Amino acid sequence: MELIQLMNIVRKINDELAIAGQITLDQLQQIADEGYKSVLNLRLPDETGLLLNEQEKTELLGLYYVNLPTKPEDINHQGTLQIYQTITELPKPILIHCDNSIRSVTIVLLYIAIKQGITFEKAMQKVITLGLI
Repeated sequence: MELIQLMNIVRKINDELAIAGQITLDQLQQIADEGYKSVLNLRLPDETGLLLNEQEKTELLGLYYVNLPTKPEDINHQGTLQIYQTITELPKPILIHCDNSIRSVTIVLLYIAIKQGITFEKAMQKVITLGLI
């Protein structure tokens, strides 16, 4: 399987969260059929390979949609507070996606760690140790 296909696979992390790279219209339909309630897109509007009218297409399937453009360098204590709050408030399960899953998995790991009472600093150190940022 090509690397690009691997990056676009939807991976379920737990009952509330899944991650992916850039999703397709077929994947949107699939996650809607599987009972997902929300999509959180971390991509910036100037990135290549975006799904055209992703918000409109997502909402037509009855899913909530939020775009929080996030650069890797924005994944810091302040930057992740807004994302953490958004994940907390969105109906679950949520699909969180970016271009290649790296920002998505980083955010999910930080969210889970903080939710479990681990300090942001310790969680961030784990993310760095894993080579994600």
